[in-house]
Amino acid sequence: MQKTVIKIVGENHETCQRTLGILSTIDSLIVSDLHPDVICIGCGSHLPPAVLDLARSFGGISRVPVLLITWDGSEDLAIHVLRLGIQEYIRDTCSPAKIASIFTGLRPCDRNQELTDGDMMVGRSSAICRARDYIQRVAKTSSTVLITGETGTGKEVIAELIHRNSHRTHKPLVCINCAAIPDSLFESELFGYERGAFTGAQTRHDGKLKMADGGTVFFDEIGDMSPYAQAKILRLIESGEIQRLGSGVSQRIDIRIIAATNRDLEHCSGSEMFRRDLYFRLNVARVRMPPLRERKDDLLLLADRFRIDCNRIFNRNTIGFTAIAEQAILQHQWPGNVRELKNIIEAGFISHDHSSLLVDLPDLFCRTLEMQPIVGTSEVAVYLTLLLSRIGTRARLPKPCDGQE
Repeated sequence: MQKTVIKIVGENHETCQRTLGILSTIDSLIVSDLHPDVICIGCGSHLPPAVLDLARSFGGISRVPVLLITWDGSEDLAIHVLRLGIQEYIRDTCSPAKIASIFTGLRPCDRNQELTDGDMMVGRSSAICRARDYIQRVAKTSSTVLITGETGTGKEVIAELIHRNSHRTHKPLVCINCAAIPDSLFESELFGYERGAFTGAQTRHDGKLKMADGGTVFFDEIGDMSPYAQAKILRLIESGEIQRLGSGVSQRIDIRIIAATNRDLEHCSGSEMFRRDLYFRLNVARVRMPPLRERKDDLLLLADRFRIDCNRIFNRNTIGFTAIAEQAILQHQWPGNVRELKNIIEAGFISHDHSSLLVDLPDLFCRTLEMQPIVGTSEVAVYLTLLLSRIGTRARLPKPCDGQE
């Protein structure tokens, strides 16, 4: 079994040695400062801010999971740790077997490091790990790929990742939005045209398919393609040839086809909304992107990635989200998936107070979730609300009494 590489951080040398003593009996762990899978913080009754900053300096929370192990913990410390975004909190009284299983669960997918630009797929959920593993195997082939999933789940990112990990990576990746090209322009845009083929065709023009020769063509929203366009694409796949509009000569091209859709093409092909023969041609290697509601474990990781991106765009220096923001992120069902999450966090930055290191989400978004600002409520209530939201239960906290601080 592959061992988990951990880095230990603490307030001082004595703290680190005590943490090392707790973990030294676990054979599945290796302590190293280089490329850790998990960062382990050791502490007593409180977590010094400087120790968390040290963990963050090694990529903790945003890129590397963080676990806190304590020998003098309390409920208040557990609440504090949860709000800071640390993934796991355990006592030194836990059995070595349980501690080992927790570390193994935090370790990123083994194949992720082998996937070029694998960090484009943010997440450690089982669904994302399976997708990474399959993408790595599919990318090495020349098979046609069909990517399915709801709107906003990141299908274009998957297409780009497959292309980057294929032997075609040094050739173009040409993206075609099938829903945006009318039939009247379909042939000229994709196949090109000869001079004089139609009014306004002053010169010969290579279409998008010729531009992708040797590389990859990504047909986005292929389920919205008209029957006319479907017939043309089917002919392309069967013959491997294109013919410019107005020309009688065919040209062979070498392209790999990746298609994506948010429709159920199997159902559509059965009801004659989509050509059944084309569906079978596309459905060779299939990657399903799960919606965010099926990968709740990845929500805060994705949110943190977008927060870091917004730090750069808006020239801010935030370090995390408020407890209310995290609660809202975990509670919302995200019908718009990753795209909706990204836009909400960007909206939070637009209204963000420059003096605050924590990002909040727009008031309208929180009101939509029927959430009231938690002001003056006990930390225990905050903890319980966040815990309930993580298991899919919606909870409303009582309004604080007047004058409560």
